[in-house]
Amino acid sequence: MRHFPPVPVLFACLLGACAVQPPAAVAPEASAPPSATYTMDDFASTPKFDAHVHANTDSTAFLDQARADGFELLSINVDYPAFPPVAAQHAIALRQAATDPARFHWATTFTMAGFDAPGWAQSTGDALAADVALGARAVKIWKNIGMVEKDAHGALIMLDHPGLAPVVARIQSLGVPLIGHQGEPHNCWLPLDQMTTDNDREYFGNHPEYHMYLHPDQPGYEAHMAVRDRFLAAHPDLSFVGAHMASLEWNVDRLGAFLDRFPDATVDLAARMAQVQVQAVQAPDKVRAFFVTYQDRLLYGTDLTLGPDDDAQAFGKSAHAVWRSDWMFLATGERQHIETIRSDVAGLALPRTVIDKIYYANAVRVFGTDQGVARD
Repeated sequence: MRHFPPVPVLFACLLGACAVQPPAAVAPEASAPPSATYTMDDFASTPKFDAHVHANTDSTAFLDQARADGFELLSINVDYPAFPPVAAQHAIALRQAATDPARFHWATTFTMAGFDAPGWAQSTGDALAADVALGARAVKIWKNIGMVEKDAHGALIMLDHPGLAPVVARIQSLGVPLIGHQGEPHNCWLPLDQMTTDNDREYFGNHPEYHMYLHPDQPGYEAHMAVRDRFLAAHPDLSFVGAHMASLEWNVDRLGAFLDRFPDATVDLAARMAQVQVQAVQAPDKVRAFFVTYQDRLLYGTDLTLGPDDDAQAFGKSAHAVWRSDWMFLATGERQHIETIRSDVAGLALPRTVIDKIYYANAVRVFGTDQGVARD
């Protein structure tokens, strides 16, 4: 119930008569201005876009949780042996997008099978064009380029290999971004006990084939970064998204220099929040300033993956927890314990305008998803 102060009464005697002055009009109560930052209470109602997930099953669990938490999704097809075959991922993406086209978006990919055969580039480009016509918002090139695939001469196929050039030109002509995963986190080239996050220790401990510290005969970290940068310099008009913070997650200064050098590139934050939090513990003002400075170039993403053998209910709880934890770190000033870095971390409390870009507007612009999901 609204309460007003008592009305002041002024008696003035004019010509021996006392007259009561009417009460002054009461100004309408002004609504409180919105806070400069969001709170946890704003989480579900604020439009958000997870620009890097993998929905590899027909289960509705991913979409159900996205609806509950106010997210749109970009599910990225990847030529990854641990995932279903690329054709199966493609079919799943089409079915999920048909279920909720305003909320579920997808990125296509291609395999390297037949790379050295005549016509591979043409047929691959044609297939990508067909996928874009079906609604694909981007094309993904995974780390098998540079770390696994070899040409007929036994040389690793790097991103700047001449055989890929016609496919890259076709992607550019289609007007969709190329999502590039080149190299790995910097921790990949360190022994397990020197890595900065437990999630990297777990991943590379379980995937020694990708733990480059164990493979000194393979290209080093800086070699991968140099190839990617040469590639971008040679394709200045290509819309490029550096997956996983362009593998520069360990140093926001280094990532800032990359974004300065390539002003049309963006990066997603998928699966690299812990590395950012390590830096936020050490230099919170610098990390916050990075997000504010590059607010137009960053895409929120998680790398959350739901596979055909995963428990849907457990996944929903896990996704909800990840999304809320990241929101607490980026959008609020609250402290939380981050188990994978074994430390308490204070939130960056980024301004609402910055959060709105990182969590939504940038993805809509980069992937061309128009207005996305209509909200009340």
